[in-house]
Amino acid sequence: MGIQQIGDTVIEAWHRLRCHCGSVVLQLHLPEGIVNPRHCDCSMCRRKGALMASVPPDGIRILQGQEHLRLYQFNTRVAKHFFCGVCGIYTHHQRRSSPDQYGYNVGCLEGVNPFLIADVPVNDGVHHPADRANSGKP
Repeated sequence: MGIQQIGDTVIEAWHRLRCHCGSVVLQLHLPEGIVNPRHCDCSMCRRKGALMASVPPDGIRILQGQEHLRLYQFNTRVAKHFFCGVCGIYTHHQRRSSPDQYGYNVGCLEGVNPFLIADVPVNDGVHHPADRANSGKP
């Protein structure tokens, strides 16, 4: 079971996520709450600093603003990082380590202050297995 409540905000089975300006609105299926929230220390995540969690592809719906979403890819170009083209806020990404999942920005969940979540682990994105495979190094 994941995190069911943060501060006064109860995590709904279908919870909305929006960028800062409200141009992009997603709906996430979170029947178990926020499961496995984490930070990542890869070059991208270090710079954006977002707290992330994941949902399967059928657990994310774009309700509004598809036309405002912009895509950024780098390195292996497996991960697809989406952000609002109006305000620039990262909303979600298709994961490189698990392409069958979408990571989302916990700070964009309606009513959620991610700084109220204690003891958040950090995934090692610097030493990702795909980077070693592409470099020829063990």
